[in-house]
Amino acid sequence: MKRMGMIFRAKANKALDRAEDPRETLDYSYQKQLELLQKVRRGVADVATSRKRLELQLNQLRSQSSKLEDQGRKALALGREDLAREALSRRAALQQQVTDLETQHGTLQGEEEKLTLAAQRLQAKVDAFRTKKETIKATYTAAQAQTRIGEAFSGISEEMGDVGLAIQRAEDKTAQLQARAGAIDELLASGALDDPSGLAKDDIQAELDRLSGGTDVELELQRMKAELSGGPSERQQAIEGGQQASGQDQAQAQDAPRFHKEQ
Repeated sequence: MKRMGMIFRAKANKALDRAEDPRETLDYSYQKQLELLQKVRRGVADVATSRKRLELQLNQLRSQSSKLEDQGRKALALGREDLAREALSRRAALQQQVTDLETQHGTLQGEEEKLTLAAQRLQAKVDAFRTKKETIKATYTAAQAQTRIGEAFSGISEEMGDVGLAIQRAEDKTAQLQARAGAIDELLASGALDDPSGLAKDDIQAELDRLSGGTDVELELQRMKAELSGGPSERQQAIEGGQQASGQDQAQAQDAPRFHKEQ
């Protein structure tokens, strides 16, 4: 069970490492520091508010104390010693309250100064962390981009690997099609395959067509020369005989592929 637990924790830690983005972690830490700074500032504001409230109470008590003192003097001047004594008694009670409030005011003022100093220090740390955070994020982004570029150039990245395999498959298919086309051309030229369209010709037929075409041109040229020179009819007969021989040669040439296929 201990071993299984250790393996599970190791697998979970590895999965978390793959899922964790340092930039997101830094942003989250910065956000938490800002929230803490905001809480400290609210604490300073609350303490300052309490201090201000005590100051108002102190001012009221001091005003009442001064008023009672004046009333005691007037009563004593009028011969009312009893009223003067009562006024001074009340003034003494108010003075005790003023003393207590002054003590609380001093305590709150000290806390306010401490919180203000802590808020200032925390603000400085947050600003420094923000600068460091942005520097680390920029460095991490640059390193990540450089790594991807290096993997792309070296061909070890998954995307470039897929592209390389696609190119290899395309080259293999192209070579296979070229080889098949060349083999079909050779079989058609050798006569092993028939062309149903009748457009393809083997080497023998092409050579016979070329020879017969050249013979027709020569005979036509000789006939035209005979007509221009007005030669005897024997020359014309010779020309006609040559045409007949040429016709026989063409017929034999046309029968040659059939004979070759039948063999």
